[in-house]
Amino acid sequence: MIEAVDGMTDGYTGGGAGVGDDAGTDRLTKLLGGGLAVVLLAAVGATGGWALAGEDDAPTPPATAATTPPTGAPGASRPTPARSTSSPPRTSTPARPAGLTVPEVVGMDFAEARDELRERRLGWRLVFLGGAGKTVERTSPTVGTEVRPGRTVTLYVSGPAPAATVPDVVGDDCDEAADDLVDEGFYPRYRSGRTGTVTRQDPAGDVAGRWNDQVSIWCGEAPAGSGSETPTP
Repeated sequence: MIEAVDGMTDGYTGGGAGVGDDAGTDRLTKLLGGGLAVVLLAAVGATGGWALAGEDDAPTPPATAATTPPTGAPGASRPTPARSTSSPPRTSTPARPAGLTVPEVVGMDFAEARDELRERRLGWRLVFLGGAGKTVERTSPTVGTEVRPGRTVTLYVSGPAPAATVPDVVGDDCDEAADDLVDEGFYPRYRSGRTGTVTRQDPAGDVAGRWNDQVSIWCGEAPAGSGSETPTP
């Protein structure tokens, strides 16, 4: 009996060794299972972190290249031709063509220089410097300057204003009378308009005067009872 018990004990002891092997296997299984669980939890935790952090922190998906369908394929859009934005050509103000200029009158007799200006439809103004002679010393504007018709050119004459005789223009047309006075070197001064017949003048005709003197004329109908006497300016 005692030996039987001992045999059972020995058999138990041998079986204990088999139980120990199963325990080792269980430990390995538990270790592997625990490691896998840790990996899964880490993955789940990361995914949950992205969900909590919002879409801004989510990983950016790879960009996809845009593809353009070939020309003529269904759904393909035709290229829009570029619009021309060219501005019209600039036009500069054309320069005034060379034409009318102050003629070369320096050194000429002042009367001849005046006639030259008149032919070119230019006005004139005589300035007598009071020296000796009667030639033009200089002009303003200067000779060769481009001018427009009607521009007054000043002639500076070397000598004094020469003597001249006042023409008698009473009874003449107002315009004709003015031309006669200018031709003789005088300046008409209109006292009663510029149309009609000259009814008076001052100074009277055929008296002595000098170039650049003014002669007053009255044009139109003479006032009643005025007579024909020469008025005092």
